[in-house]
Amino acid sequence: MLDALRYEWTRLTTLRSTYWLVGIGLLAAALIPVILGFAAGDEELVPEIIAVAVNGGASFGIPFLAVFMAVIGIFATGHEYRHGTIQPTLTALPQRSRLILAKILVVSAATVAVTVVSMAVNTGVLMVFFGEVPGLFDDPVRSALLGYVVYTLIYMLVGLGLGLLFRGVPSALVVIFLMPLIIENVIVGLSVLPALDWLVPVVKFLPFTAGSLLMTVGSADMGMGLDYGFFDRWGSGAVFAVFAAAIIAAAWTLFKKRDA
Repeated sequence: MLDALRYEWTRLTTLRSTYWLVGIGLLAAALIPVILGFAAGDEELVPEIIAVAVNGGASFGIPFLAVFMAVIGIFATGHEYRHGTIQPTLTALPQRSRLILAKILVVSAATVAVTVVSMAVNTGVLMVFFGEVPGLFDDPVRSALLGYVVYTLIYMLVGLGLGLLFRGVPSALVVIFLMPLIIENVIVGLSVLPALDWLVPVVKFLPFTAGSLLMTVGSADMGMGLDYGFFDRWGSGAVFAVFAAAIIAAAWTLFKKRDA
């Protein structure tokens, strides 16, 4: 197992794409507190604003860092097939389950570390503009930020699973962008139509929509005026986690059965 972990760590840290994606993700997330600082520098910080600023806009529907970490997750498995390195990899590490577990552990650790760094950077930016960040370590901000870490981690695992499931990069990228940004938003939008009101109870089971509730500070009514019956923070996170686990389980099973 140590050999698999060492291999995956070396692979991750020697790819230029890792540094580019992490750097762009950190920069994009940091722009949110900068914008808020210039736009509302004279106003009092409230929990909703603090959460949005520290998570880089993720709870406002712009999960910059989560998306970039998901792309790294896709590359962790998809690159092996895209560049034909999966065969020599399996020759050196024939225990397939150990290889996938090593990828999950290493990329997960990197995701949590990068997310914490991003939150620290964003908090520093807020302090530059506002002097202090009140209530940062108190609920509901504390729970929302912990939820943000979990959300980013699960988002990355979805990407990693899709890369392994499709055995490539393009298809996984299409799904990771298309599903949360278009498909789920369309379903939520259609649910307000009287003729399609049967979609209302479905909304709380949409994985990315449910996952976003991990980061909420206030109400989760989505401004639609409908009672979607959302689960609580961690219940909604469980919906997202089950989705990620299902993708990884399917990809893992096929990976063990299919030829390289």
